Amino acid sequence: MKAPGKSYRKGITIIELLKMFPDDRTAENWFEKQRWPDGPVCPECGSMEHIHANHKTMRYRCKETRCRQFFSVKKGSIMEGSNIKLQHWAIAIYMVATGLKGVSSLKLHRELGITQKSAWFMLQRIRESFETGHLELSGEVEVDETYIGGKKKKEIRGRGPVGKAPVVGAKQRKGKVVVKPMKRTTSKALTEFVEDTIHPDSTIYTDNYRGYWQLRAEYNHQVVRHSVSEFVRDQAHTNGIESFWALLKRGFHGTHHHFSVKHLNRYVQEFAGRYNIREMDTDAQMSAIVKNMDGKRLRYEDLIA
Repeated sequence: MKAPGKSYRKGITIIELLKMFPDDRTAENWFEKQRWPDGPVCPECGSMEHIHANHKTMRYRCKETRCRQFFSVKKGSIMEGSNIKLQHWAIAIYMVATGLKGVSSLKLHRELGITQKSAWFMLQRIRESFETGHLELSGEVEVDETYIGGKKKKEIRGRGPVGKAPVVGAKQRKGKVVVKPMKRTTSKALTEFVEDTIHPDSTIYTDNYRGYWQLRAEYNHQVVRHSVSEFVRDQAHTNGIESFWALLKRGFHGTHHHFSVKHLNRYVQEFAGRYNIREMDTDAQMSAIVKNMDGKRLRYEDLIA
């Protein structure tokens, strides 16, 4: 089996992390290298022509005549408008990248010495950066759904307990995972998810929930009958996606204790995103998160609206 803790991955110790980011300027240089490997780029017009500016928070000024905007490595990214130091951002990204069960805002608040409100907003913005857009899976793909949250005991109506939010996922064997919160796990909703996520020439493995029956007309669809305690039949099983669900639920119960339905998508995208970069060295994981921050913005007023 492969796992993030295996010896083929090169990690970063806490001592090494502090040496990497001893101050804010060092962190700023690191962020610039990840985001702009060929040199600073104006987020407003895309020009690489710039001058060093004598500005309190903006390190550069665009030389393009029609632009002339001040900018820094935060501008045009998920960090735009943040007063939190870049050294703190780098450490937070490290904690999120290496925390298999996630990081709570209370822990981040204690470790960085910022308010819990700031830590929560910071984490939501990092989670937003894990959103990668459309990702198509192919080959052998396992599909399953799970239910997150809720405290009600044994009140069952149909598929899944009442009070919990359904999440559907697809995992390519020896590959990536795609997850999506859903309002209902109807046949129509599940079919649309599969058609949007999985290449038509793929082989799909599911349990025998009737919501997947419609897939038989379009895919090579193999079923394991969980209802009669059949969990593996030759190559037919959903062990891979169920392993991911187990990781997600360990994060839910052990770290966060609650995922609000409003923000559920960011939480599940964080777990999926971290899972998809699990083979990388830690520095490459951090770099991937920073690069995916580019062009995104999440304002606090929009987050709590």
